[in-house]
Amino acid sequence: MADPVARVMVQQQELLTILDQAQALHLNTLVFQVKPCADALYRSRILPWSPVLTGMLGKDPGFDPLAFLLRHAHARGIEVHAWLNPYRVSTDISQATLDMLSAVPGDSSPSVYAQHPEWVGVAADRLMLDPGIPAVRRWICAVVAELIVHYDVDGVQFDDYFYSETAQSPLDDSQTYARHGVGFADKGDWRRHSTYRLIRDVGRIIRAIRPSMAFGVSPAGVWRNRQDDPQGSDTQAGAPAFDVAYADTRRWVREELIDYIVPQVYWPFARQIARYDVIARWWADTVGSGRVQLYMGMALYKVGIPNALEPDWTVAGGVPEIARQLDLNAAFPQIRGCMLFRHGFVAQPQTAQVVDYLKLRWQGTSLR
Repeated sequence: MADPVARVMVQQQELLTILDQAQALHLNTLVFQVKPCADALYRSRILPWSPVLTGMLGKDPGFDPLAFLLRHAHARGIEVHAWLNPYRVSTDISQATLDMLSAVPGDSSPSVYAQHPEWVGVAADRLMLDPGIPAVRRWICAVVAELIVHYDVDGVQFDDYFYSETAQSPLDDSQTYARHGVGFADKGDWRRHSTYRLIRDVGRIIRAIRPSMAFGVSPAGVWRNRQDDPQGSDTQAGAPAFDVAYADTRRWVREELIDYIVPQVYWPFARQIARYDVIARWWADTVGSGRVQLYMGMALYKVGIPNALEPDWTVAGGVPEIARQLDLNAAFPQIRGCMLFRHGFVAQPQTAQVVDYLKLRWQGTSLR
């Protein structure tokens, strides 16, 4: 949008509409993505402004989206958790992206890609920070510290992108492993130790600065399949967090490094390789009576979309499947509520029946 004043008005109205829809659904928490890549939707001395706001990395959007959302959300009694992607630097490796990351406007914080190219690698055809480099962990901790000092967010949440790679585009961290992997005969164990240290260190930073603030993670729904580990769930998931993202989420829960966990259980009851009920029960047993709170990540984005492997998402508008999942959640005292992925599907035609059902079901409640 050419007119910056008009753009600001449109973007602010978009945020207010999100709050209106959250209130209509009786939600009490929004998880707002403030760091999509190595950029920010808030004013930072470490990160450049995100290009999602103006189309240009580092360009001041003329208002602070996070501050605006916090002010209006808190006035309505809605919490805001800041959602950060810790390692991702870009969503592609095109020349245009590389040029943009290298040429941030002079009045903005430079990109980490420009400042520390030695920290950045290619994985899954994206740029990502190398999790095995200690300085990268310190940088992420500094980003979190700056955020929670200057913004009254109610929580910080990391998503499932830890080690994120494909067979065709793996992360080449062999030199990092040689330099920092002393004592680890298995590279996978070293990678898991690297993500463990990040979660541990970020948790310590948060507790030191804002002891009452929540730190959560929303990982892949399956920790490990039982066929690979007797402590895993009775599933055959294709991308368990432990084996693919090198995120030992079960250990994080057992050692209480985090305050809450939101496993992305984006399958229906009838998906035999990863049944919703099997995974929910496994997580309830894993959390047990400990301090970590469990919220189920539910797949609003799949509702109403034809899927030959998961037809229940379209039966009666997806209402029976969602209702069954919520009923199961309520049957486990360890499950404190749910989080829906994601807001962009609240006002879509295919989710209308589920949204109407949720408005009625959650009326007068205060579920996360």
